[in-house]
Amino acid sequence: MGSPSSGPSGVNLAGPGRREQSGVDVLTFGCRLNIAESETIRREATAAGLDGLVVVNTCAVTAEASRQARQAIRRVRRERPEARIVATGCGANVEGERLAAMPEVNHVVGNGEKLRPETWARLAGPDSARVQVSDIMAARGAPQVSPDGFEWRTRAFVQVQNGCDHRCTFCVIPFGRGDSRSVPLDSVADQVARLVDNGYAEVVLTGVDITSYGADLEGQPRLGALVKAVLRRAPGLHRLRLSSIDSVEADDDLLDALATERRLMPHLHLSLQAGDDLILKRMKRRHSRKDAIRFCETVRELRPGIALGADIIAGFPTETEAMFERSVDLVDACELTQLHVFPYSPRPGTPAARMPAVAPEAVKERARRLREKGADALRRFLAAQVGRSHRVLTERGGVGRTEAFTPVRFATAVEPGRLLDVDIVAHDGRELKAG
Repeated sequence: MGSPSSGPSGVNLAGPGRREQSGVDVLTFGCRLNIAESETIRREATAAGLDGLVVVNTCAVTAEASRQARQAIRRVRRERPEARIVATGCGANVEGERLAAMPEVNHVVGNGEKLRPETWARLAGPDSARVQVSDIMAARGAPQVSPDGFEWRTRAFVQVQNGCDHRCTFCVIPFGRGDSRSVPLDSVADQVARLVDNGYAEVVLTGVDITSYGADLEGQPRLGALVKAVLRRAPGLHRLRLSSIDSVEADDDLLDALATERRLMPHLHLSLQAGDDLILKRMKRRHSRKDAIRFCETVRELRPGIALGADIIAGFPTETEAMFERSVDLVDACELTQLHVFPYSPRPGTPAARMPAVAPEAVKERARRLREKGADALRRFLAAQVGRSHRVLTERGGVGRTEAFTPVRFATAVEPGRLLDVDIVAHDGRELKAG
């Protein structure tokens, strides 16, 4: 899996997303791939006439993400006792029996079914099966997810890839998403062009392991070729972002695009996971500590000022205090500015779940220390921006994002979806303040 995180936003989305203002409500958990897919779910369920339906698009990357999804399902049932509730997403494939056992759930729909119009048409009929979950490992070809817009959002998300061919020992997501499948390059470029025509200034390319893009397509185009094609065929696109990447898979074209394409934003979120070589080996990662540091040095040389974030797991099985300190040290060695910290939690059926566990209190304490390290790094980064001018894409709620995806708070209300040059006058440790 490329990353168990939300990717370029720097915000953990493993919690309820927005509720759609239509006859079909969708609660979105987890990654940006789920966000893109939720738009298609809403569209297809609405077209099937399923008014009063609540779809919970779940995440299963951690035990906490699974717990939050189940908690949301129970809350929906309490607040809307007459609603028809559908549980879908990775949880439906990874722990479908557990979801099906919940009395609050009317239907469980797998990842392989949730984007198909016929699935929602069947649910509109009188005899639809309660559980519709197929073998995701048999899936072939990435689904064509092509929403024309994203309600309540100023940036759009485009799925370029789904699934993962790697088998990190801690990760259950391949069993929820299947093997890696790519969306044809022309389809991605055409969708981005449509979104630009619909007024979006920023697009995020997303997937489960986007740096594996193209291996299953004719000619095997890499992610760098896709990025260059998108920018070439959407000249009106102001900003292009990437969701989390696996640095060991970054191809030369991608690095060249980062160095030469100003519309490819200077922000990367990296799936690093640990800073100790033995733990990385036990995770079955494909990079070493030196590889991670070298990659960060390379991209900073290619794109001065780039902001780098990363996922790091605290308390992986067999991790000693000395091993953990190497993960803490990696923050400075890679000059990371933002962390997604995940206290390790065993996932069903994964090899890591059978390894000697770190004591739960030690896992919790290490996660706390790692978050403090990340908070310190972020404060230093924010302080360095004070007194500078940044171009900001405005969002709802009086906030916006710089090119490096740093949050900016405005003193007065701003219209969402505008690109503004603003002076930074202060920060509060979490976001910048505009003058």
